[in-house]
Amino acid sequence: MGSSSESKSPSPSPVPQLGVAVFLLKERKVLLGRRLSSIGHNTFALPGGHLEFGESFEECAARELKEETGLDIEKIEFLTATNNLHSEGGKPPVHLVCIFMRAVLADPNQVPQTVEPEKCGGWDWYDWDNLSKEPKPLFGPLEIMVQGGFDPFPSDKK
Repeated sequence: MGSSSESKSPSPSPVPQLGVAVFLLKERKVLLGRRLSSIGHNTFALPGGHLEFGESFEECAARELKEETGLDIEKIEFLTATNNLHSEGGKPPVHLVCIFMRAVLADPNQVPQTVEPEKCGGWDWYDWDNLSKEPKPLFGPLEIMVQGGFDPFPSDKK
């Protein structure tokens, strides 16, 4: 007979996580917050989170913005997707597929609130054209996009 190790099923392979991040646009600025979660701790990132079962990208974007900032958004549209393998500090890598959406405030007079202070150190508007300089550090996937020249703003400037 075989050893007991043969009867053990192999440990499951890690599964990619699917996230939705939102470029919330106001003039030539984007809304960023300081992450306090384990992945990308203390980096500046777009609002967003995990896609829930049965949810559209647009629904996820609106829900996450409301949960994290208290803001209502509109004109939500798909921009791009990235495939990221993120590792830091000797921890096992995390495979994150991120769907990037674009939106604007439903009411331009709304002010972002820090609704989840355990996850975010506060929200502020940052000039997109200066993002390679400040704030620092940017969350990895966002940093790659900025360095690569990505522009989330509509080209037609309607």
